[in-house]
Amino acid sequence: MAEMLKRILVVDDEENARMALSKILTREGYDVASAGNGYEALNYLRDKEVELIITDINMPEMNGMAFLRELNRSHPASNVIMITAYGEVESYIEAMNLGAFEYINKPVKFEELNKIIRKILKHKPHGHHKEIHHEAV
Repeated sequence: MAEMLKRILVVDDEENARMALSKILTREGYDVASAGNGYEALNYLRDKEVELIITDINMPEMNGMAFLRELNRSHPASNVIMITAYGEVESYIEAMNLGAFEYINKPVKFEELNKIIRKILKHKPHGHHKEIHHEAV
């Protein structure tokens, strides 16, 4: 495969969730990096570029919304998928207003996530579509 691997940054404080998603994405052929919170992710992004960021919302230290706000300042063209176990209308609206490409509720169905990833990476729009994918809670 002559094409360079697309790099995805997975940000989640839950190590098992972060490692599981990273492993699946690696198996799908992506170059995956991971971070345990928004600060670690921003530190990583100082030196590296990524095509897509998948981040949890509820994290200690710097949560996903604070991370998204900081991304708007430092990396405004970032494609971001927000993931949460606590899907609330307020956080959905805030995430979309902050420029998230997608907002997905846990548990994440990988087939659905992979469709979204392919759509983002195929078009690499750096614009923001407002879509939501809810799973039954």
